[in-house]
Parts: sequence; structure tokens; C-alpha cells
Amino acid sequence: MGDSRERARRVLAAAGLPPDALSEVRPLAGGTYNTVEEILLSDGTRYVLKVPPPPTVPGLRHERRLLVAEAGFCAGAARARVPAPRAVSLAPDDPEPCLLLTACPGVPWPEAAPADEERDALRTELGRQVARLHQVTGTAFGYPSGALGPLAADWRTAFTAMTDAVLADARDHRPWLPRPADEAAALFRAAAPALDAVTVPVLVHFDLWPGNILVDRPAGGPARIGGLIDGERMFWGDPVADFVSPALLDDIRRDDAFLTGYAEEGGPAVLDEAARLRLALYRAYLDLIMLTETVPRAVGAEDARRVREWVGPHLEATLDEIAEATGYAPGKFTS
Repeated sequence: MGDSRERARRVLAAAGLPPDALSEVRPLAGGTYNTVEEILLSDGTRYVLKVPPPPTVPGLRHERRLLVAEAGFCAGAARARVPAPRAVSLAPDDPEPCLLLTACPGVPWPEAAPADEERDALRTELGRQVARLHQVTGTAFGYPSGALGPLAADWRTAFTAMTDAVLADARDHRPWLPRPADEAAALFRAAAPALDAVTVPVLVHFDLWPGNILVDRPAGGPARIGGLIDGERMFWGDPVADFVSPALLDDIRRDDAFLTGYAEEGGPAVLDEAARLRLALYRAYLDLIMLTETVPRAVGAEDARRVREWVGPHLEATLDEIAEATGYAPGKFTS
């Protein structure tokens, strides 16, 4: 903890904040990549500090310079009037890289355990906030961190680079997969023309599972969303991609409240056949990430088994959906 306090003091000073006001540093759970700490000042102000692992620690190709992406998400969320942390200081290239963020009110959705009468209102609010995020546009497509190279002029090029990267990670780390990586690669290629329908790069969070949605219960008021956090996986791309994690391993079309809010804020909530194919591509991409990262994360045999049992059948069904939509004949690939 001594090292954490000294680091916190250095970060506060570099951000123009009084290091002598530091009261406490507490580790925060839930992060799977960065070290995350809460910094409390003597006046009650709270900050969140993120520190990535050393470059020698194994990771996936797209995970380099995630702090840059998170700072970009925070700026975009502010433009969209969506509750999210604000980046106070960013030092991605320092000997000890870090990102200092403001803290949002509330606790993660699973911890908040919204009651049935709260859930629909919160899901509707979430839909509105995601639609507002999608009104923020960029100049090109892909990960803003530069981890996979410069942004691309078209979405097909960008998403192909993203899937090529995770498939290369799978070949390197050799996780358990329900189908060979080469079959997934062939299906991504077969469906790639569907990506050409996306012509405007929008801000995509891509990691809006319940743990990254804070629920706040202010005194005397109804439950509300206090913040969308952990925007480090953001990219500029297809808004449909943000329909994956809010319905993780399920179907967003079952979430009437979310889709109602999304439509109320101007988002196109109707998923036609072409959009459903793109949604399947993004589901497969996230499933491959979840299965592959178990190896460099060294999660342990029991956790790896749970991920296999949880994600494996979903990925297999999604690949079948892509094959059916594209007319791709299974088995015609090189293993």
C-alpha cells in the first residue's frame, strides 16, 4: 500500500491536485486488465486511478494503450451528455503509465440488484444513453489507441483487422475453441461484404455488461444510472456492435425496455436481416476475445472451464448463424 500511496501522490501532483490532501488509496475489484484504485482526498473527493500491467505481461493485440481509448471514451461521453468518468490526467507513455479519472456515483448493476419495478426504467435509460453515445461520430474506423495500426477509412477494413488480430491471438495462445480458428476466419471473410453498409464511424463502448453500468440511488429519488464506466475497449465503428454486451450471451431483441429507450433518443432500433448478420459478427468477435484471454490472463483451470461452458455454445451457435446467413458451407476451410 505504501507504493500505492506514493504513486497516488505523484499522480495528484502531476494533475495539479494537492498531494497532501490524499486520505486513502483503496483497490477496486472487477478489472481484468488494469490495476484500478480509488483515491480519496480529505475533503471527500473521489478519483479512480488506472495503471496498466508492464509491457512484459502477456495480453491480446488490441489491449495496448487502452488508457488512450478510455480517455477518448470519456471525452465522447461528455459530448453526448452521458454520465461517465472524466479524464483528469493521462500519461500513456510515462515509465509508469496511468490514467486519473473522476469517480461516478453508484455501484455496479449486479451489486445494486435493481428490483423488478426499477429494472425497466433503468434499461430504458440505458437505451437512451447508448443512443446518445452513437450520436458522437469520428473521422475514421477502428481502435483509437493505435494498437492495431492507424484508423481505417472504411469499416470493413477496420473490423477485418480486429478479427484478424484476435484470431492471431488465438493461434498464439491456443485456447480451447468450439471450432478451429481457421473456420471462424473463413466465416468472417464470407460475411465481410455486410460491413460495407456502415459508412459513419460512431462511438462504440463495446463493454456494457452489467458490471460496467453503475446504478445510483440518490436520497429521496428513484434509481438512476450513475455512470457508464471502463470505456477502454471503445472503438469507432458500427452502432449495432453496442447491442452485444448489454445482452451478453443473449439477444438484445428480448430487451424491449432498452430498445424503447434507444428508439426514443433517435436510435434505429429495428434490426433487419443485414443488421442481424453484422450483430452476429460482433457477438462472435467478443466470444473469441473472452475465450482467448483466459490463457494470457492465466485465470486457472476452474475459471477457464466456466468460460468454456458459458461462452463456447454461444460462439458455436453464432458461427452457425453466420454460416446460414452467408450460405457458407461448413468444413471448407484449412485447419
